[in-house]
Amino acid sequence: MKIFAVGMNYIQHNKELDGTLYKPEEPVIFTKADSALIKGHKPFFVPDFMGRIDYEAELVVRICRLGKSIPARFAHRYYDAVTIGVDFTARDMQREARAKGNPWTISKGFDGSAVIGDWIDKDEVGDVQSLDFHLDINGNTVQRGCGKDMLFGIDGIIEYISRYFTIKTGDLLFTGTPPGVGPVSVNDHIEGWIGEKKVLEFNCR
Repeated sequence: MKIFAVGMNYIQHNKELDGTLYKPEEPVIFTKADSALIKGHKPFFVPDFMGRIDYEAELVVRICRLGKSIPARFAHRYYDAVTIGVDFTARDMQREARAKGNPWTISKGFDGSAVIGDWIDKDEVGDVQSLDFHLDINGNTVQRGCGKDMLFGIDGIIEYISRYFTIKTGDLLFTGTPPGVGPVSVNDHIEGWIGEKKVLEFNCR
């Protein structure tokens, strides 16, 4: 099982990070280790030795078929469900790595850094690319997003990734985060919603 993720896929989040609006020329792809995955509403243990840890709420799709070099027009056949995920990021470490031109691997792929909620069958939600979603912390909404605002759509991302990687059943794709990211703390209660349906709920320990 592979966990793919897309960085800088919402223009307002790019401004939030770097102070300017910009679109990367191609999708910015990174991966997370399988030990990053947390599901089943289990808690996230904040690694305080890594500095500031930020939440990043994202639409996540589940790959359901084996594929390689998939044209975008057929990509919708290769995922069957969607949920909300949180891409936890060691922000201080990531900024230092970016400044030095180094990979983001540790800051993005550490154990527990990929939390996912309950899956919703794609057929139940219609156009996944049009879904609205939001993240609440301690009862307050901190992020809102819509798939329509992605710089690179889901089908195009799958086309791009599958040039370089064979995708397999059970692989996950985190599709990028909208603006509003911020730090988490021990005892935070986190909930994620697709439309009016809550699919994600867990505590920070």
